[in-house]
Amino acid sequence: MKQSLRAQVPGGQLVRYLIVGACNTVFGYGAFAALTYLLTGLIPAAYIAAGAIGSVASITFAFFGYKLFVFRTKGNYLREYLRCFLVYGTGALVNLALLPVLVTGFRYLAVRQALAPYLAGATLTCGTVIFSFFGHKHFSFRVPAAPAAPLKS
Repeated sequence: MKQSLRAQVPGGQLVRYLIVGACNTVFGYGAFAALTYLLTGLIPAAYIAAGAIGSVASITFAFFGYKLFVFRTKGNYLREYLRCFLVYGTGALVNLALLPVLVTGFRYLAVRQALAPYLAGATLTCGTVIFSFFGHKHFSFRVPAAPAAPLKS
């Protein structure tokens, strides 16, 4: 039986998720932008390395916000961190694959060479919000259902 969105998301959980998500977006994009700036000129396609390093830092930052503030689970930290990493890591791999495509696309649209990686990173950051909420809710921080009571005869 399908549940309504309201039944699936307890009061305040979505708001808390959006707050942590906004903080994580600022942190993650800030890390990406700072690393892109620092690595440009030192290594080729610095924005790809910045995306990979920034993703690990952002996933770790988000994990603690989601665990302690949003979903408030009491489970095993390592298991939940690995699950969180899997949810975000899937999105991060997709983003890393799309990053050079978008950078090239922005450069083709006559966006300044130096700005293209930043615009591509911002565009991809916006694409993961809904996927990650349901991935975290139903996988990373899933609370196991209580076992059903045995039927009496």
